[in-house]
Amino acid sequence: MLTTGALRAHLLAARLAGPVATSREASLRSYRLFAARDPRVLLGLDPDRAWRETDLLRLMADRCGVSDDPEHTLGPDVIDPDRTVAALDVFASRLAAAAAARAPVLLGTGHPHRLLDFYAALAAALSSAGCPVLTPAQGRRVDITTRFGVRRHQLDYVRGVALVREAGASEDGGAPGAHTHSPLPVRAALAAVAEGDGPVPALVVGDHGWVCGAGQLGIETIGLADTDDPAVFVGEAEGQVSVAVPIDDAVRADYYRPLTRYVLNRACLSR
Repeated sequence: MLTTGALRAHLLAARLAGPVATSREASLRSYRLFAARDPRVLLGLDPDRAWRETDLLRLMADRCGVSDDPEHTLGPDVIDPDRTVAALDVFASRLAAAAAARAPVLLGTGHPHRLLDFYAALAAALSSAGCPVLTPAQGRRVDITTRFGVRRHQLDYVRGVALVREAGASEDGGAPGAHTHSPLPVRAALAAVAEGDGPVPALVVGDHGWVCGAGQLGIETIGLADTDDPAVFVGEAEGQVSVAVPIDDAVRADYYRPLTRYVLNRACLSR
């Protein structure tokens, strides 16, 4: 069993927390764009109130542990590992409640290269506990605007976890899926549910647009978010997101394995 102390040490050693690879410049740029309501960083969220850059900086200092000094503009950003551990405990409690209720769940990621294994382990544990792991809109076309223009994607599921692939791509090509912040994939999945493709999820687990897009529609969501993803933490502050776990979301995939063990143990879902 991974103790809280061991998890905290791992977070720092793997740079999942503490000084992280996400730069202060990238975080501050995201806060500026969010304050301007740029859809690229809203992730499908429609905030209830106006958020100024200073408001966002205070929020992210409170939720993540970043510096609240607006004059600090360079270098790596910082995540407080104790905030990460505390949020993971709440995250695990939400999984435990879903498992106890055998609630239908939907899992999706915009970071399949890094986080697919983490979510797939959760999907397997929830399925073993009796939760229907939903896969609506399999193969549905999703057109996503990228910096290279509008790209055609399709919704796919790998080990119970939703992701998108660029049109023509396949798992045999070596890439598990495309990186995206877009809320369009979860909207496509939930539109299929509304059309009768399975039950409505009681819980959505994921990141980026999966969390904010589903939360904006009134579905309980929990997920991971980096210091340059203010929308997830704004969603938590405003009540659209139940749990936002502050963590670097782009380190090596195997560095998340201790988190998987910790969360499943805390949720009493270890096998």
